[in-house]
Amino acid sequence: MSGALRLLAILAHPDDESLGFGGILAKYAAEGAETAVITATRGDAGRFRGVKEGEGPEHPGREALARIREGELRAAAAILGVRHLTLLGYPDGALDQVDAVEAVGRIADEIRRLRPHVVVSFGPEGAYGHPDHIAISQLAGAAIVAAASTHAVSKFYHMAMPEAAMAAYQAAFKKLTSLVDGVERQANPWPEWAITTVIDTREQWETVWKAVTCHDSQIAAYQRLRELAPEHHEGLWGRQHFYRVFSTVNGGRRRETDLFEGLRP
Repeated sequence: MSGALRLLAILAHPDDESLGFGGILAKYAAEGAETAVITATRGDAGRFRGVKEGEGPEHPGREALARIREGELRAAAAILGVRHLTLLGYPDGALDQVDAVEAVGRIADEIRRLRPHVVVSFGPEGAYGHPDHIAISQLAGAAIVAAASTHAVSKFYHMAMPEAAMAAYQAAFKKLTSLVDGVERQANPWPEWAITTVIDTREQWETVWKAVTCHDSQIAAYQRLRELAPEHHEGLWGRQHFYRVFSTVNGGRRRETDLFEGLRP
């Protein structure tokens, strides 16, 4: 590994890296940091251009969709400047049912290999209650602990969307919900006082949008985004919000503007 600052995003699905974390990945890659993404699944349980598996001949089947979405992920990661991409290949929609010890071990091995200073993932609520997002948040936190004897991560962050950002995102995209065990879960914004870190990514919104459009198989869900004016795209992707789970290098109540605060010379 070089002497550059290193950022790792531990995520659940292809497109999480662009829709959820694209701004920071593009920003820090452009600034010379080594960026990496671990994606737990290949997105094989998703729709294909709005069509569920079994609903019509347009859907290519799970294995073919997995190959398509992996290719889309690799293309998006290249646009975002991601240096290292790891796919774990766990079943989409069932990440909470995998062998947790084995999964934590695999992610911990990647942390030891990549030696990130900063790790980011979903929050404990999984953005909108998505079981895969909740599972990867828990697995990421456990893997940081498991890897610590060999490589100690300096800072760990959860994505944390405040009310204004969530309203803009849902207005442009869709209502964020997840149906789990017959119960509809929906997104709830983080209170402003709980946001520890806000990153200005206005200069990266065009790059993020290019990465989002790589996920062509999912484009039916993104169609409303295609119709947005540039200033609205900037509004969506122009700032990213986080909760600092822990830091070994800084603390306090003052809001950060840099994920690497406390680590730069």
